[in-house]
Amino acid sequence: MGKLSSWPAPPLAWTGHAGSVKSVSYSPNGTRVVTGSGDKTIRIWDAESGTIVGEPLTGHTRLVVSVAYSPDGCHIVSGSCDKTLRIWDAETGAPVGDPIEGHTDKVNSHAHSPDGRHIVSGSRDQTIRIWDAETGAAVGSPLVGHTSFVLCIAYSPDGRLIISGSSDRTIRIWDAETGAAVGNPLKGHTNLVQCVAYSPDGRRIVSGSEDHTIRIWDAGTGATVGNPLKGRTRSVHSIAYSPDGRRIVSGSSDCTIQIWDTETGAAVGNPLEGHTDAVLSLAYSPDGRHIVSGSWDGTIRIWDAENGTAVGNPVEGHAHPVTSLAYSPDVRHIVSGSNDNTIRIWDAETGAAVGNPLEGHTSFVICVAYSPDGRLIISGSSDRTIRIWDAETGAMVGNPLEWHTDTVLSVAYSPAGRLIISGSSNSTIRIWDAGNGAAVGKRLKGHTGHVNSVAHSPDGRHIVSGSWDQTIRIWDAETGAAVGNPLEGHTSLVLCVAYSPDGRLIISGSSDRTIRVWDAETGASVGKVLEGHTSEVTSLAYSPDGRHIASGSWDRTIRIWDAEVGNPFAGHADSVEPVAHSSNAQHIVSGSCDLTTRVWNTFPDVPIRPSSCNPIHPALCAMPDIDGWVRDSEGGLLYWVPLDLRRSVHSPALLTIPHTASNRSVSLDFDDFAFGTSWAQIFKSAVS
Repeated sequence: MGKLSSWPAPPLAWTGHAGSVKSVSYSPNGTRVVTGSGDKTIRIWDAESGTIVGEPLTGHTRLVVSVAYSPDGCHIVSGSCDKTLRIWDAETGAPVGDPIEGHTDKVNSHAHSPDGRHIVSGSRDQTIRIWDAETGAAVGSPLVGHTSFVLCIAYSPDGRLIISGSSDRTIRIWDAETGAAVGNPLKGHTNLVQCVAYSPDGRRIVSGSEDHTIRIWDAGTGATVGNPLKGRTRSVHSIAYSPDGRRIVSGSSDCTIQIWDTETGAAVGNPLEGHTDAVLSLAYSPDGRHIVSGSWDGTIRIWDAENGTAVGNPVEGHAHPVTSLAYSPDVRHIVSGSNDNTIRIWDAETGAAVGNPLEGHTSFVICVAYSPDGRLIISGSSDRTIRIWDAETGAMVGNPLEWHTDTVLSVAYSPAGRLIISGSSNSTIRIWDAGNGAAVGKRLKGHTGHVNSVAHSPDGRHIVSGSWDQTIRIWDAETGAAVGNPLEGHTSLVLCVAYSPDGRLIISGSSDRTIRVWDAETGASVGKVLEGHTSEVTSLAYSPDGRHIASGSWDRTIRIWDAEVGNPFAGHADSVEPVAHSSNAQHIVSGSCDLTTRVWNTFPDVPIRPSSCNPIHPALCAMPDIDGWVRDSEGGLLYWVPLDLRRSVHSPALLTIPHTASNRSVSLDFDDFAFGTSWAQIFKSAVS
C-alpha cells in the first residue's frame, strides 16, 4: 500500500429526488442547498452532511426548473413549467402567499434583486417579468425584445441591471428600474444561450451556449473579452463565477464540470468527472471552497474547488473475499478475516503483512474483533466455533468455543474485556467468559432469523443485535432479558448494528439499502432514513467522536454520513463487506469481495501522523479509547475525555505519563513547547 498521505475529498453524491435535478442554489450563509427537480418537488439539504432537511416542498404541478434563496436566506423562490413562481418559507418549507401567475408559458429562470425587494423571471413566452418579492404583484409591464424563449436571467451585483439569455442566440441587458433595453443585444453565440452570470464586481458577463462555448463580455460596452472558452464537447447548461471573480465554473451535457481562469481563459485542471448524465446546474459555496452540481442523472454532487481523488494502493494478501476487519486500539494494526479460512494482521501505516496468517478455522472466517486492551483477537467462523488469538504472537489461546450449532456471524468484546458476545445463524446470541471461555448463562432467544451483528453498549449494560428477521433487539447484558420491544422499520434483513460512542444512539444497516438511527433508550426512530447506497448495507461504524458514520455496501462504495467530508469513497472493484474506524478518527479501513483491503483518510485536510508509541515506554503515548477513557498499558484508567473534545486529542502528539512510570527515567524535549491562556489553545498550537 505504501505510506498514506493527505488527499482532497472526492465528491459527495446526494440522492433523494425521483427525477433529474434541474437547479441548485446555496443559502447565503452556505449551510443549506436547495434543489429543484423534474419530480415537481423542491428539496433542502444540509450543505455539510448532505442529509435532507425536512419534507419535500410540493405544490408545483410540473417540472421545477429554477430555485434560489432570497438574499436574507428567509425565503426560497421556485419557477416551474406550470407557468408559475412560488415563494416558500426557508425554515418551515411552508408556502408563502399564493403562486405568482402572469407568464403564459413555462418559467425557465428567475433571480432575486440583491436588496431582496424584487424577483425577475424569464419565460418560454419570450418575456421577462419583475415581481414584488413581498406581495407577488407584477411590477410594471413585461420586458419584451427577445424573439424566442428566454432561457436564463440574472441581476447585476448592484441591482441596477438585468441580463437575459435566449434561444434567439442573443444576450440582452435591461434597466431594472424602467425595464428599458440598455444598448444593443450581445451577439456572438451560434446557438441558444443556456446560462448567464455577472462577475462579482459587475464588470463582466459570462454566458454558456448550446454551441459548446463560453463567452465573456464587457458589461459596460457589450464587447467580447478575449476568445470564446472552448473545450466542451456538448452544450454548456450552467455557469457561475467564484466569489473572488478569479474562476468560472461550467457544467455541460458531456457530464463534466470545468473550472476556468477568468484572466487567461485557460481551463484549470481536468474536468470534474463523476456524473453519469448532463450537468444541468451548479453553484459555488459562499466561501468558494466547494462547488455543488445537479445532473440529469438525478444526483447532486459536492466538489472540492481545487479538485482531487483518493490515493493509496489496495492491501493484498487474502486469497478470497475479506469478510471482517478491525483496528487495534492503538491504531498500529488492522486484523482481517477472510473466506480463505485465515486471519491476517497488517501494519496500519504501511499496509505490510505482520507475521504469518492465523490458521485454525476449518471454514470461512466471518467476523473478527480486538480485545479492548489490544492483546487478544477473537474470530467467528462458519465452522461454528469462536477462536481467541494472541495478537502479538498469532498463537491460539485456549481451546475453541464450541457451543454454537451453526455459523458464528458476529463477535464482540464487552468494554471491560471480561465478556465476549456472539451471534449465530441459529437465531441465538451467547455470552462467554473471556478469561476461561465458559458460556455465561443461557442463550439469548427472541430473533426468528440469523443474528448477523451484535454490539455492546459503551457502558457494558446492554447488547444490541440485528437479524435477518428484519428487527433489532436490545438485551440486558447481565440478565440476558430482552429490553423493550424489537425495533422495527427495515423492510429486509438487518445486516449490521452499532452503538454511538456515547451510547445514546444505535445505527442499523439493511438489505433494504438503508441505514436507520434509533434512540437506544426508547427504541424510537431518530431522524430520517439514510439513503444513498444502491445495494445492501453490509457494515457500519461510528467514528470515535460520534460525528461520523461510515457504511460499506455491495454497491462497491463506502459512504460517510453527517461528516465534514460526507462523500462515497469509490475504489473497490466488488462489494464492500466490512468497514471500521481507527480509534483516532483519522482513518477508515474497508474490505471487499475484490480480495483487497483499503485504508482511507477520513479528514483530508488533516495530515496523517504515525501512530507508533514512545519506544521507551508504550504507555507514554496514549489516546482515548472508543469509550473516551485513556488507559495505561495495563488497562488502568488514567482520565476520561468528554465526547466533544475527543477529536482534538486524537493525536499521537498527546503525551501521557502514567503513575507506573514513576520509577523510570523519562526525558522530555521542550524545544517545541507551546503555551497559551487555556490548555485547548496550547494543544491546537502544538499541532497546527
